[in-house]
Amino acid sequence: MSIEARLNELGITLPQAAAPVASYVPVVIHGDLAYVSGQVSFVDGELLKGRLGEDVSLEDGIEAARGCGLMILAQLKAALGSLDRVGRVVKLGGFVNSTPDFTDQPKVVNGASDLMLDVFGEIGKHARAAVGAPSLPLGVAVEVDAVVAVKGE
Repeated sequence: MSIEARLNELGITLPQAAAPVASYVPVVIHGDLAYVSGQVSFVDGELLKGRLGEDVSLEDGIEAARGCGLMILAQLKAALGSLDRVGRVVKLGGFVNSTPDFTDQPKVVNGASDLMLDVFGEIGKHARAAVGAPSLPLGVAVEVDAVVAVKGE
């Protein structure tokens, strides 16, 4: 089954790949790896801003991380032409805007990790970091980047 068919089966429509907000490119392909720049928490086309442990609930944080994952997929599709070229999700890096006493960063970043597993199955399993940060760009709640192995065309 193609990844497009899998997305349809899951009822997932990818967002438009976002343009960079600073001096970087969304995806760099080097050899057989694609490095996806950090994608921020868009949910229903709007930035989800705030801090976990303060004004963003755990559930909203998980949804924000899922939104980051959707944007990672959108960026990969734009760069690769097709998500069927993904050979493996190698690593995700998750950053959670959170208070010093908030310790559920791994649960938040599961929003992106679980999406990769749902979409890609076995090749969606990945290494990961999930860390807290005192602030993130644009005041967003979550940012996630990725390293993905790419198959030939």
